[in-house]
Parts: sequence; structure tokens; C-alpha cells
Amino acid sequence: MNTLRSFWNSPIGPKTTHFWGPTFNWSLPLAAALDTQKPPEMISGKMTAVMCVYSAMFMRFAWVVRPRNIHLLVCHVSNETVQLYQLSRRFRAQSGPEQKNEEANAE
Repeated sequence: MNTLRSFWNSPIGPKTTHFWGPTFNWSLPLAAALDTQKPPEMISGKMTAVMCVYSAMFMRFAWVVRPRNIHLLVCHVSNETVQLYQLSRRFRAQSGPEQKNEEANAE
């Protein structure tokens, strides 16, 4: 019971935005993970790049802010990972047909 009470009253507990911000922010990496099932042609390169920059900036913020917000840091590390994967899918899809055409022309 003391553990639950100490978490409830902690500076990063459920009474603060340090808890609820990252909790709702998990929708970003979850949505990106669900989008990995979609074709890479549907991925917006610009928006995915913006999401990568956003998560990188907030990873730094989560580490520097006092009290240190590990919940937010893990959320943005997850988002950065999934967004970079999506960006790599986008680049591979764009470069794929060009490489095939070049190989066909070389033969």
C-alpha cells in the first residue's frame, strides 16, 4: 500500500502532467506501429521526418527536465524507432523501381 501511495503522490505520479502527457503520447508510436502494415507508398516522407525530429527533441527534454521523466523518454525512443523504420520503408520503396530499371538497362 505504501508503494502505491508513494507513486500516487510522487512528482511523476498520476496527479501530474509528467504522467498523463506520456500516457496519451503513446498513441503516436502505437499508430506508427499499426501503419507498418500499410504499403510504403502511403507513407508521407515529410511528416515522418518531422515526427523523427519531434521525438528526438522530446527525448532530450525528457532527460533534462526535473524530475527526469523516464516514461516520456521511453515513449519517444519507441516513437523514434518506429518512425525511422517507416522512413526507411519509404526510401526503399522510392529507390526500388529505379534500381530495377537501371539493372534492366545495364543488361
